[in-house]
Amino acid sequence: MQSTDRPETRLATRLAFLVAGFALACWAPLVPFAKARLGVDDGVLGMLLLCLGSGSVAAMIATGMLSARYGSKPIIIAGGFGLALILPTLAVASAPLTLGVALAAFGACLGSLDVAMNIHAVEVEKGADKPLMSGFHALFSIGGFIGSLVVTLLLSVKAGPLAATLLCSALMVVATLVAWPRLLRTVPSADAPLFVMPRGFVMLLAALAAITFLVEGAILDWSALLLTTEGRLDASHGGLGYMLFAIAMTAGRLGGDAVTARFGDRAILLWGGMVAVAGFAVLLLSPFAILAMAGFLLIGFGASNIVPVLFRKGGAQKDMPAGLAVAAITMTGYAGVLAGPAGVGFAADRLGLPGAFWLLALLLCVAPLCAGIVTRNQEQGEADADRSYSSVDV
Repeated sequence: MQSTDRPETRLATRLAFLVAGFALACWAPLVPFAKARLGVDDGVLGMLLLCLGSGSVAAMIATGMLSARYGSKPIIIAGGFGLALILPTLAVASAPLTLGVALAAFGACLGSLDVAMNIHAVEVEKGADKPLMSGFHALFSIGGFIGSLVVTLLLSVKAGPLAATLLCSALMVVATLVAWPRLLRTVPSADAPLFVMPRGFVMLLAALAAITFLVEGAILDWSALLLTTEGRLDASHGGLGYMLFAIAMTAGRLGGDAVTARFGDRAILLWGGMVAVAGFAVLLLSPFAILAMAGFLLIGFGASNIVPVLFRKGGAQKDMPAGLAVAAITMTGYAGVLAGPAGVGFAADRLGLPGAFWLLALLLCVAPLCAGIVTRNQEQGEADADRSYSSVDV
């Protein structure tokens, strides 16, 4: 295999994360247009949106198997081009069946790209002398911001959904073409297992990923309601909480690699998890909106680098092939995003919305409590300030 520690491979990995976040964000502003074009009610729309998640999960399972046999490069390329090809279809699909099929295909491309880019990121980081995973994940968030901004601006100047998506597709094609020759080439392994049941250490990593993503999905869907139903903010400003959370998470990941290199993965899980839990306490106990906003910042900063650590550990463990482990972590994390909103709604119906958010805080306590277990294979010197990060996991 070619050297993994090259600026070109880092650029290609960043572009893959950027394209994934960009593509997902391009779809979100199109949802109202799709509903109006099809003339469907909220129930039908919800079923159509479920096609996106179903396609993603199915592709994630297949991608883990294929990447173990053929490597991540062809999957990243196919996923990037597939997203660019299908996106304009989402802007013109005129029947529920057509849109459902297109969303399933779009989700499949997104899910396969998501798994493959994380596998690729693990390999690139293994060849480096410093952490890189947080920075890669920050590019997904940045891509999401750019995608939503570009589509919203184009729609606001009456460009139309089709014109907007065609331009965005062209940008994704260019990014994928730039990444193509710079992605790692792996030697196909004919004897690589196509499926290994997640077990042991990988199951723990997957559970922690599901919890972290569940918290993120719940904040996305329920934070505005939490702030507005108690009268702390006007309904028109309810989105400020998630906006601050997203900004803090992106900023935390942009600086996360340097922090990890300085203090190590164990400190990230321990102190990051504790800061996030403290953020929930500030959010829920504060009677004033400005302090509640500080709670969202703490949650975003604290949780920002937990998932990158989990992917790093998934790629380093020896219980199962790295590609299949990363696929399992990605799939369970995505399941957390899907289950989060419904789970919070179910808990809120019985405990009230603040009570449901206290349950989220309790769940997130698992991350700092498991910090020692997750990082048990790190060298002892990683706890020291000037010997905190080792590029070798055994």
